[in-house]
Parts: sequence; C-alpha cells; structure tokens
Amino acid sequence: MRPLAFVVVAVTFTAVAAAQTRSTPPLPPVQPIGAWTPVPELPGMGRPVDTTAVALRRRTLAARIGRGMVLVPGAHERDVERDYVQDNDFRQTNTFFYLTELETQDAWLLIVAGSDAAGTVLFLPPRTPAQERWTGLRLGPDSAAARRSGIARVLPTDSLDRMLAALSRAAGPLYVPLDATTQEEPRLKALVFAGRDVRNLRPLVDSMRLVKDADEIARMRKAVDISAAGQVAAMQAARPGMWEYEIEAVVEAAFRRNGADRLGYPSIVGSGPNSTTLHYDVSRRQTRDGDLVVVDAGAEWGQYTADVTRTFPVNGKFTPRQKAIYDLVLATQQAAFDSTRPGATMAQLNRIAREYMRAHSGTQCGEQSCDAYFIHGLGHWLGMDVHDVGDYSTPLKPGMVLTLEPGIYLPAEALGVRIEDDVLVTPAGAEWLSAKAPKTTAEIERLMSRGGR
Repeated sequence: MRPLAFVVVAVTFTAVAAAQTRSTPPLPPVQPIGAWTPVPELPGMGRPVDTTAVALRRRTLAARIGRGMVLVPGAHERDVERDYVQDNDFRQTNTFFYLTELETQDAWLLIVAGSDAAGTVLFLPPRTPAQERWTGLRLGPDSAAARRSGIARVLPTDSLDRMLAALSRAAGPLYVPLDATTQEEPRLKALVFAGRDVRNLRPLVDSMRLVKDADEIARMRKAVDISAAGQVAAMQAARPGMWEYEIEAVVEAAFRRNGADRLGYPSIVGSGPNSTTLHYDVSRRQTRDGDLVVVDAGAEWGQYTADVTRTFPVNGKFTPRQKAIYDLVLATQQAAFDSTRPGATMAQLNRIAREYMRAHSGTQCGEQSCDAYFIHGLGHWLGMDVHDVGDYSTPLKPGMVLTLEPGIYLPAEALGVRIEDDVLVTPAGAEWLSAKAPKTTAEIERLMSRGGR
C-alpha cells in the first residue's frame, strides 16, 4: 500500500500536467518542404498541371516552327517483372512533360503549327478498370483529361493514325523527338521510313528548356531546398565509424521525408580515400576519425532535379590542412560566382575559376598548382536532367540554372574536397539557390557541434 503523501503528490502532479496540456495546444505538424495537394484524377504524383505555363510553351514552339506538325510520344509503362527490377518508378519523358506536365503512360501530343485545322490534340488510351487494379488510376480520353490538362481536344489513341493521314497534305515538315527514348517507337519508325519530311524536335525544345520559366524555377527551388535539407541531416548524423551507406541513407531519407519524388541521380558518398574518386558510388567503406566525407546528392521534385555537394569532416572538426584546401576551393567557387552574369559563358567561368585557383595555390599542392588536381569542369546545366541541355559556349541568360562545383583531389593524402551549388542567372547577376546548405568551415563545424558529439 502506497503512503498517503505519495498519492497526494502524484495526483497533484497529474492534475498540473493535465492543466498544462489543456492550456498549451499541440504544435501543428511540420509540413514537408515539397508538400502539395494531389489531384485525385491525375495519375502518377497527382501533381496539378500549370496549364497556363504549358500552353505558353506549346504556343512558343508552334511559333518557332512556323508551319508543320509536332508529334510527341509519352513514356510507356515499365515492366516491373522483367525490365526494371531495381527501379520500377514511372518517369515521363522530358519533352512530353515539358509540353504537358502530365505523368500519364502511352500518351501522344500533336501540335499543328500554322493552321487552325487541328491546333493541339492530346491522345490517351482508353481506361481499363481491370488493368487499373494492377497499375492504379489512368487518365482516359474524357472531359476530366481535358479539364486537368488544359487541352480542349482529347481523343483515344486509336484515332491518331487516322488524324495523321488526314493531315498528311498539310504543308510543312513533321517534327518528332529523335533520341534514346523514342528510337524503338514503331509509329515514329513508320513515319521516318514512309518518306515524310521528318525532323528532330529535340534541338528546338532543348533551346526552350535552357531558359527556365517561373513554373520551372519554382520546381527547382523545391528540389534544391529538399537537397539542402539532406545535406544538413547528413552533417548532423555523421560520426566516425559510420559506414558510408549509413550516411547515404540519412541523406535520402531526408529527401523522401521532405516530399522528393525520387533521386535526381545515384548519390555519391565518399569518405577518406574515396573522397578523391569523382563518381564513387559503392558506399561500402567505414569512416574513420579524421576523414573528410564528400556527399554529392540531389533530390528530384516535379520532374526537376537539384545537384548539391558538401564536404565535411566526419568528426565535426576540420584539421588545419583540410581547412586550407577547403577554403581554397570555396574561394575559387566564389570567384566564379562573382563573374556569373548574363552574357558570360560557362567556358569563361571555368577559366576564371582555374586562374583564381592557380594564382592562390602557393605551395599547398606541392610543386604543381592546385588546379592540376581540379580534374573536371567547373559545372553544368541543371533542369529536368542533372546534366541538362546546353553547352559551355552558350551565353548566359536570366532564367538559366547551372552548377558551380570546383574541387581539389589529392589521392596521396586521401583528401578530396568538392563544393557544388546550384545557381540561377538573374538580370543583375546570379543567385545561390542552394544557400540553405551550410558551406563555410565555421558554419559546418557549428552545425555538426549541435549534432551532439
């Protein structure tokens, strides 16, 4: 039997706790960075289509063509039991998505430029309820598809060939995307071998994709913010003795927790000697006290990907040697960023970065300048693909997104440093999109010290 005093104290404590609970409402759950409200009628992610943005893209494409037809196939369903054992996630082809933002299988888009005879037509396979028990919801050729896609004319796919035949007398060439995603498409093969004037659509659409519109930039901001959250999670969790795959799991769990659709590319987590291998993707080494870890990872959101790299000490503290190399890489990146503006080219920025590193290396890398150990290009274009459309000679314009990722790799010291950020070109210069991922040695050490070491 309990003493009476104990019972009184216990009852009093319980009453106080209950009163506090009643007077302090619980905090609302934290929304994931990539949260959105799905549309039940849309397959895939159910993400709403920005009908205004895609309609403008289609009109712009038609205006560039002048006269002719555009025919774009969507991606096909993957055979999860045969072809994609490790990755069965459907992903729309970039060209079809750019012009529709629809994540639906086996669709076709037809645009007739220079004529009002057909305009834009979306072709969809009929819905099969029994098949949808296996595949999930599909978008069919009905009023719901027209409403959600913003394309007024939606027809069954079995009417596509008849319409193409009826339009065959229309003046102008037929533009189709000719790439790895369409090389086995029977309908496109038949059109090519039928003697039609068939031209590759990709150069036209790719030139449009290089400059992002407001909808694309908004998607990329989500992907970048999610990727930055993954880097923060990795720094907070890292400890000597963790396996690389454990750090990789922390990064990718943060991506998914914040609403990423998928990875933008296989994550790179290289510690110690593996930090000097550019595309190391095994993640099987156990980290040791004193190692640097290079984490190169990007989340995809809304079919657009980020690409963010951070290098940090697994024990939370840079050595003087590590800090010296790190700070040189960071200053090199800043020099390139300061020169990023409309009219510049990636080739020029690459040259500026190398000249800066060469001028400030001193003897830090021995007899050679440190730029001898900067063994890759400064960066690349970013968008729906991690290495997106564009080349090093393209003059920068507002709305373009690129990465800046200088690095120094010293295998003899098992010391590799890469710092990569995503950058938006603006009318006045550039913006760091990935600024939420800590980058200076002081910021990284401060964050990692709060991780409970």
